[in-house]
Amino acid sequence: MGDPGEDDYGNAWTEKPSGKKSRLRWNRFKWVLFFANILLTCYSLVALVFCLLTWFNVWHHADIIRVGNRPELIVSTIAASTGVFTAIIGWAGILLNNRSFLAVYTFLLWIVFAFLVAPGYMSYRRQAFNLPGKINAQWSRALGPAGRARIQNQLSCCGYFSPFVEATVTQACYARSVLPGCKKPYLDFQRVVLHRWFAVAFVLVPFQLAVMIAALLCSNHVTYRFGKGMMPKRYRLSMGSMAVIMDNYASQLAERYGADVADDILKRSRDGARMKMRDMAPYESAPGSRRSHAKYESLGAS
Repeated sequence: MGDPGEDDYGNAWTEKPSGKKSRLRWNRFKWVLFFANILLTCYSLVALVFCLLTWFNVWHHADIIRVGNRPELIVSTIAASTGVFTAIIGWAGILLNNRSFLAVYTFLLWIVFAFLVAPGYMSYRRQAFNLPGKINAQWSRALGPAGRARIQNQLSCCGYFSPFVEATVTQACYARSVLPGCKKPYLDFQRVVLHRWFAVAFVLVPFQLAVMIAALLCSNHVTYRFGKGMMPKRYRLSMGSMAVIMDNYASQLAERYGADVADDILKRSRDGARMKMRDMAPYESAPGSRRSHAKYESLGAS
């Protein structure tokens, strides 16, 4: 159990022996979730900013990535966006003590993990297994004239091996151009970009696993309250059960202290019970409450 001053333990404010009220405190599980979600928020936002700046062609040679690494860029953008959305769900669950939000948050973390690993695996596989052959096929089949022209303009080259081999005519690239072929600069650029891509993706994996483990272990203990803090309906004390209890209580008092003392104690108990009936009224149906109330009031006449 938590300390008396912790959030959602007992009353909203707890009295100390000195009569001063102690401030609410989060429990240790909530603090773990808080720092884990800060971590998720930070690297998700940073990744999303980098992806958006690449889409907007802000970085140097960003247009080459938009043309030559489009699948990895799309998956990375989805991963970053999903991470930010998951972090928002996590903040809602943490700050509102809502375990339903935290359950969704824990599930979405697995989806974020899948999208995080996917671009790392795609870039590693492309870089590690026959990258020159894949570059050859991409240049001749996948890029098209517009894509080749954009890469030629970015790398200041012309054609694949030379201006006479699969070149797209531009202002700087034509038959008598002295610009070198694009194979070597494009291949070197892809090696550097793909290596950084999968390195960043795989470096984030341990942090994502730590956030997932924290969510699995702590999301159901964000407060020390069991369930929703409400007594199940089948275990709530009905007025019929109270009438039976009062009958037994009255008989025991009459046997031990006499009828006069028993009547006085029952009268005070009835006054307190009437005040509690108002709180129990929403949980009772109207016909049942009326019958139980009549049965309870009959105790005063007996």
